[in-house]
Amino acid sequence: MTTDQVPPITDQLPDVEPEEQAPRRPDTGVHADDSGYRQPAVDVGELRAFLDGRYREERDLVRANLAEHAQILLDEEQMSTADFRERVKDVVVMMASTGQTGMGFPEEHGGGGDLGASVAAFETLAYGDLSVLVKVGVQFGLFGGAILQLGTERHHDAHLRDLITGRTMGCFAMTETGHGSNVQALGTTATYDAGADQFVITTPDDASRKDYIGNAAAHAELAVVFAQLEVGGERHGVHAFVVPIREDGEVLDGVRVEDCGPKMGLNGVDNGRLWFDHVRVPRDALLDQFAQVTEDGRYHSSIENPNRRFFTMLGTLVQGRVCVGGAGINAAKVALTIATRYAARRRQFEATSEHEEQPLLDYGVHQRRLLPLLARTYALHFAQEVVAGDLHDVFSGTDPDDQSRRMLESRAAATKALGTWHATRTIQECREACGGAGYLSENRFAALKADTDVFTTFEGDNHVLLQLVAKGLLTDYASDFEDMDQFGMVRFVAGLAVETVVERTSVHKLVQSVRDLLPGGDRWDQEAGLLDPRYQLAMLRFREEHMLAGVARRLKRGIDAGVNAGQVFSEVQDHVVATARAHAERLVLEAFVAKVATLPDGDMKVALNLLCDLHALTTIEADRAWWMEHGRLSSARSKAISREVNALCRKIRPLAVDLVDAFGVPDEVLRSPELLSWEG
Repeated sequence: MTTDQVPPITDQLPDVEPEEQAPRRPDTGVHADDSGYRQPAVDVGELRAFLDGRYREERDLVRANLAEHAQILLDEEQMSTADFRERVKDVVVMMASTGQTGMGFPEEHGGGGDLGASVAAFETLAYGDLSVLVKVGVQFGLFGGAILQLGTERHHDAHLRDLITGRTMGCFAMTETGHGSNVQALGTTATYDAGADQFVITTPDDASRKDYIGNAAAHAELAVVFAQLEVGGERHGVHAFVVPIREDGEVLDGVRVEDCGPKMGLNGVDNGRLWFDHVRVPRDALLDQFAQVTEDGRYHSSIENPNRRFFTMLGTLVQGRVCVGGAGINAAKVALTIATRYAARRRQFEATSEHEEQPLLDYGVHQRRLLPLLARTYALHFAQEVVAGDLHDVFSGTDPDDQSRRMLESRAAATKALGTWHATRTIQECREACGGAGYLSENRFAALKADTDVFTTFEGDNHVLLQLVAKGLLTDYASDFEDMDQFGMVRFVAGLAVETVVERTSVHKLVQSVRDLLPGGDRWDQEAGLLDPRYQLAMLRFREEHMLAGVARRLKRGIDAGVNAGQVFSEVQDHVVATARAHAERLVLEAFVAKVATLPDGDMKVALNLLCDLHALTTIEADRAWWMEHGRLSSARSKAISREVNALCRKIRPLAVDLVDAFGVPDEVLRSPELLSWEG
């Protein structure tokens, strides 16, 4: 039976045995009518330790550093741009002295040797000033990460120890004005001069200038420059080079630097533009982990296919994408902490008593505004934990397989897109939920909004990233995955039976049909079934599977009709992105369900199950038109979902402050004196 042939669900369907992949939760006493319901208590310290996971000490080190340097949040409002940039640099160097920023580098070069710890530290840094976060990301993640992952031992010996301590500041010069996300089309050239044993770095036109480069305008002494390598008149694609751009603070000959000027936010980061006019660097400036050029001008790479070589090089830099997603999620935690604490204290209108005003958080509409966002933040926290763990495993292994690496790249792209979009939405909603007070700079929302807005395009525009995710789904991360551009993907998929496309993914292994997973019986049983993770996961899995089959069918139909592959892709692009987003949301819910399942029975598990249910049902509710259009959600069950969401909000409301306090955002960086001291 195909997905189109599954009959519409009804409200009278039989019970089935639980699936192994998503066992039924034990009865926690949480029912739609609150019958027998006991309010759980949250131990904030215990929950915080659970959220911090294996890197609690590393996260606490960052929290302590943030508290110590909390003054920088006020400095941003009072200093000139130039002075604030220097202040940010000083704080970054001071943090480096604690070991916070070097956790992911090899121990023999002064690092901590733990990539997972590095990601955890960076995520936690998002609780504080985000210019500091981004400068840390540029210096240690992008610049340092490129030298570590793309360079070899001589580059490590020459640069790592100094960059880890901040003695050498650097930048990551990839993005160009005219080429954006299309890195393979970069215009900057690096031509090998065999007679001089040097590469000549050249910016041929303004479209090829390096743009938006953090650290470039004021502080970077070295740049990792991505350029088209040309040896003996032959092009070999994009490679990375270490290029000096300053010495003793002065820009070097042949290098032109221009400040990008004021930005929407992150004005403590010195973004700049770079041009190179026949700048010469020695042959060993090539970061040659994946390709080498001999003294006599012979090019060699262990990866013969140029597309595979390019994507392998870029794949080693996936850490930046993972870190930006985690930073967005943690910035959302700051906003929720402020807005939730305020809503629990701020009273307005006499709703239940003629003599006493009620806290904002007691109102149903306020609960609906904040608590689903809180639940989604928890869900994304656990999804981020999965992708950070995968990153650590892939890059800590001696020989990670290609399939694991491709799946990591896809999952990182999916989580980054959802996490950064969530930050933008959450910060705005929290600002509005704090009324006019939320508009004041001292209450942090101004900086949070301005500084995180770029996260949706940092490390790849989210819509472009979701197309990468869909490409992996449609091709099942085939061995020639890197060789396919979007047109190649269209032709590849069109050459398969639609059933093959679906069967090659993991989704079909997890779903029979939503129909088989719905409980039956009277109305109470049906509504209680909404809290069954089997039902929640089946709904998201079905949507993903159906969308995936639909995309494959449309691609095949277009090619069979003789339409140009580029036009076919363009016409289904919205469908492609929607499929990838459905896939990402399924991964997030699976991560939440799996994480809570590891807990022993008790109040914390009850509380997190409430959040997990709220996240799952609000996800379904937000797209219920799709499920109703496809016969998988009756109008009665749709209404039941909304009732259950409201009931879950009421149950979570007494826990809300404890749930945000468990994020462990230091009080020193919350600021918001008017909001958080409100008692009347």
